[in-house]
Parts: sequence; structure tokens; C-alpha cells
Amino acid sequence: MRSLTKLNIQYSHRFLNYEGEAQYLHGHSGNLVIEVEGEVDERTGFVSPCNGIKRVAWDYLKNFDHALILQENDPLLPGILKTYEEQGIRNGAPTNTMLGVEFENELAKSYPECRLVVVKKVATCENLIEVFYSLLKDKFNIKKMT
Repeated sequence: MRSLTKLNIQYSHRFLNYEGEAQYLHGHSGNLVIEVEGEVDERTGFVSPCNGIKRVAWDYLKNFDHALILQENDPLLPGILKTYEEQGIRNGAPTNTMLGVEFENELAKSYPECRLVVVKKVATCENLIEVFYSLLKDKFNIKKMT
């Protein structure tokens, strides 16, 4: 049996070395579906309560919501960090209420204090799902993410 949880993530990014509109900074409204597999708990009737999945997943994924996602070799990255420093928001601002769990792994690094995620690969849907899976695979028995 499986439990399905849906999350919506608003983010901006761009594709390096891409010829076309996606080479420019642009935004998306993305929907992520997490399918968790397991036995139905006789007591609750759930494989895993959806609100529990959402709460744990969102602790990490809110780093991507209303955030800028850039590749680590993007020439814009140093300027963005410098501008955030000059504006006094590099180390956070009182209005930043979306502080996710900070992370760094082989695929990405989060900067929750300034709503930025730096990724190793191009920030395509497929590659972002790989990042999301790397963050959540030890939390749930994930069967599928789309």
C-alpha cells in the first residue's frame, strides 16, 4: 500500500549553457508528489499519515520554496551573495520566516538564511527530484517521487 503526499514549491532558477528562454532567470510553480510504501497500520488505517510526511518533508523542502536555485558554477552566484551581503540579508532577515533545515550533500547545499540553494547539476525537474530524494530517503520508504 502507498500514501501520497503533494507539495507545491515556488522557485526561480536558470539553465547554464542553454540556448533559449531558460538561460534567463525565471520562476516556476512546481508540484511534488511523494509516494511512501509500507504496510497499513491497523490502528490508524494509514501507511503513513500524509500530514506527517508533509511536515517532515517540508522541513527540508521549504529551502526551495520562494528561493533562488543556482548551479555552483553559475557566474551570477558570487554577485548574488555579494548583493545579499550589501543589503544586510546574507545572514538572514527578520522577514525570512521560511528557514528550512540546513543541508549540504553531494548534490546540493542550502543557504536557508538567504533563500538560496546551490546545486551541482542543472536545476531541471529530474535533477531536483534527485536532490529531494537524497534529502528524504532516510526519512521514509519512498517508492516514487514525481
